[in-house]
Amino acid sequence: MIKQLLTYFTLAYLISWIIWLPMYGHVLGFTNLPTIPFNHAFGALGPLFASFLTTWIYSEKNGVKRLAKSCVQVKPFFYFIIAIISPFCLVILAAIGSHLIDKTPIQLSGLLITNEFPNFSFLTFLVYNLIFFGFGEETGWRGFALPRLQVKYNALIASCILTAFWALWHWPLFLYRPGYVTMSIIDIFGWLFSLLTGSILLAWLYNSSRGSVLICAIFHSTIDVAFTADLSDKNIVKYTGFLVTVWGILVLIILKSKNLATTERTREFEV
Repeated sequence: MIKQLLTYFTLAYLISWIIWLPMYGHVLGFTNLPTIPFNHAFGALGPLFASFLTTWIYSEKNGVKRLAKSCVQVKPFFYFIIAIISPFCLVILAAIGSHLIDKTPIQLSGLLITNEFPNFSFLTFLVYNLIFFGFGEETGWRGFALPRLQVKYNALIASCILTAFWALWHWPLFLYRPGYVTMSIIDIFGWLFSLLTGSILLAWLYNSSRGSVLICAIFHSTIDVAFTADLSDKNIVKYTGFLVTVWGILVLIILKSKNLATTERTREFEV
């Protein structure tokens, strides 16, 4: 399993970092590298490509079929619904909290639009996030790496280890991506904690849904949409982040660290 994981992480980093190179290459002395439309988004597909390549190398056709099947696994439907609506429910709760605490009006019209792509409809932006950042990342981090880490470690430790590799994958973004380049040391620690919280919640969804990459991808994309919404009250984002953290802590307290689920964690790779 260690060899498979090292192969996967190496490929995920190389694919993403090479695709992103035109975006941050100037910092390293590589100038005038050509960019492509949606260059950042295509780089996020690195974990997906790496997961299928590594699976083919070590498990061949049967392994690829198993991974592909997990990408369309809808059931249990309960977790499918949670993945779709829970981030937006948290934003609504955060807006109510901001209204009660800061006396701001409840304005949620911006929840359906984003500053990054103002011409995108809500559905377009959701599909965009689902393809590039949902499946692009979760097919690798949760679909490939998490179950293999759980062969040796409990779900919490596996999530912590995965968070470290997941965080490292993002390093080029600190050289060019708005919101990353201006982070202070304190901001970076907060960002790392948010990754850990997200990793715990995604492990919970993955293990509870019996290994559904689809459910994890949907949750990843809806969280991204919720956090990048064009909300006039910026405290809503802060309170939403707080609620996500509380949710992750409750999952850990209630379900314990072994499985982070009401059932046994996914063990299909324990061979």
